[in-house]
Amino acid sequence: MAGVTLGMLPRLDSVFRSKAEKKVRELGYDPARLPPGQYLTEKWPVLHAGDVPRYPADLGTWTFRVFGDVDNPVELSWEQFEDLPRASNVQDIHCVTRWSRFDAQFEGVHWNELEKLVQPRPTARFAIAHSEAGFTSNVPLSYLGDPNALLATHADGEPLTPDHGYPLRLVIPGKYFWKSAKLLRGIELSAVDKPGFWERYGYHNDADPWQEQRYGF
Repeated sequence: MAGVTLGMLPRLDSVFRSKAEKKVRELGYDPARLPPGQYLTEKWPVLHAGDVPRYPADLGTWTFRVFGDVDNPVELSWEQFEDLPRASNVQDIHCVTRWSRFDAQFEGVHWNELEKLVQPRPTARFAIAHSEAGFTSNVPLSYLGDPNALLATHADGEPLTPDHGYPLRLVIPGKYFWKSAKLLRGIELSAVDKPGFWERYGYHNDADPWQEQRYGF
């Protein structure tokens, strides 16, 4: 590479961004919707640690708990959970492994409906999602109040598949998608933060894709 200095070489991240934005434009979207370091996919890649449990269709033994720093802990059967008022929204999702998916549709129950039942104490500041196999994910409790946050049972008009968290997953808007815990079985409210599964492996506690908060070290 005689005659070429390092300063003349295009930065790899600039090349990546240029290609990523080109695809976004070709698909008719505004590149401003794509966080830094991400690329757009029309698929929904599956990422999962460990085995994916398979539930029977009737979910007769499935339960969901809300507990911890609340006045009225609850444990709901699937039928009781399904009886709660429902909500839906459309939002962009972003994975720490660099893919983004625009206009994902989710349907489920908003936290506000559960909040009415459990009556969080004034000291409750954090929510810890508890999933199968001991997986946890943590967010400030205020994140659950976001209008686009959901305890989702459906995606893109269909029930969640097992690989994407059937029968229930948390959806936390505006954060890397590991915060949206799959296979959800409970939410614990706490006065103190409790780093989740991926956070304990070095992932950033805040997980803001616009700040590229992928790792905490």
